Amino acid sequence: MEELELYIQNMLNEEMIKFVISKPKLKKEEIKKIVVEKKQNYYQISKYSDKQVFHENVKEVFILEKLKSIIQNNYLQVNAFKMNTELILLISKDGKCHFKRKKSDINLGMQNEHNRQKNYILKEGKIIEPLIEMGIFTHDGKIINAMYDKYKQINRFLEIIDDVIKEENYKELNIIDFGCGKSYLTFVVYYYLKEIKGIKGNIIGLDLKEDVIKKCNAIAKKYNYESLRFEVGDINNYNAPFKVDMVLTLHACDIATDYALYNAIKWQEKMIFSVPCCQHELNNQCQPTNLKILSEYGIIKERMCALFTDAIRANLLEYEGYKTQLLEFVDFEHTPKNILIRAVKKQLVSKNYRLLKLEEIHKLMKEFNFLPTLYKLLINNKEDQDLEKISFK
Repeated sequence: MEELELYIQNMLNEEMIKFVISKPKLKKEEIKKIVVEKKQNYYQISKYSDKQVFHENVKEVFILEKLKSIIQNNYLQVNAFKMNTELILLISKDGKCHFKRKKSDINLGMQNEHNRQKNYILKEGKIIEPLIEMGIFTHDGKIINAMYDKYKQINRFLEIIDDVIKEENYKELNIIDFGCGKSYLTFVVYYYLKEIKGIKGNIIGLDLKEDVIKKCNAIAKKYNYESLRFEVGDINNYNAPFKVDMVLTLHACDIATDYALYNAIKWQEKMIFSVPCCQHELNNQCQPTNLKILSEYGIIKERMCALFTDAIRANLLEYEGYKTQLLEFVDFEHTPKNILIRAVKKQLVSKNYRLLKLEEIHKLMKEFNFLPTLYKLLINNKEDQDLEKISFK
């Protein structure tokens, strides 16, 4: 049932907030319909018989296996919903899956989304040193009108992190920010952990520019951010002084992102948040075997290879045991829109699911004749025969 598991995982990756499981395979099945709804940090399962409703709560880390066990060999249809979108999974009696997507008039969660936009993590009116330093807040905590978009974007970044850490009772987190640059978001993350979540954040920002590192350390000292420091160093082969829980990599150029992700995988980190940029590697390698039309026009080839780069990174993270999502993140310094890779280490990942993700990578690499850096790093530094089951021209 590997196909079923893959479709369920894809639905979860798209952050569907309601699932309706119906059409029992056997007419004598007591439970006729099952509704699964995403709550703040768990899923609520409601099982409907003709006369009763049975409720069960399941932690997010276990929901994939739970849904699979419910659906497998028992039900023939799954409808999944989020705002304006419905995903439909139809399962034949012999286990074959048919998947389709359609627009939905059901605006599930619209009110929650509206409230969330108004209820920002970083509140206006508070003295938030990083936002004052960035020129987003005045010294009395008011938003400067021209900086309102940046204020929203920074809150969006924190929401992406908060969605993960709010599910655990963390007291302390060790974090590396690879390629930190001016470290605007590093300071914001430190403030958010310490002042809003009450979590001690031991954060190291790493960059190659000595003048930038010197300035960042001066700002950290100015605001008495005692467990935040900055070092001159290279992403490649960096040795962390502590067991790392989270990696941030924002705008690490081209394959620098791959080295950061590789370190995160090697350290078995709980959380990865990465906004890649300047993805040239696959564009330089790309030679399609059958789909030559995709390489004939430079702008198409460039954009396609950038998307392929992040798709392969995401699948490799899934293969390594991470629940991975590619989220739209509105950047506040460079291009109008970027993809943010959010990866969270899972406790249980089936071998079949991991191999399916790897097979998808192999097919893509064979068709376009490229070999990404992250894949090469994992081959060269890990005894894993599955990663070598591919031949290149």
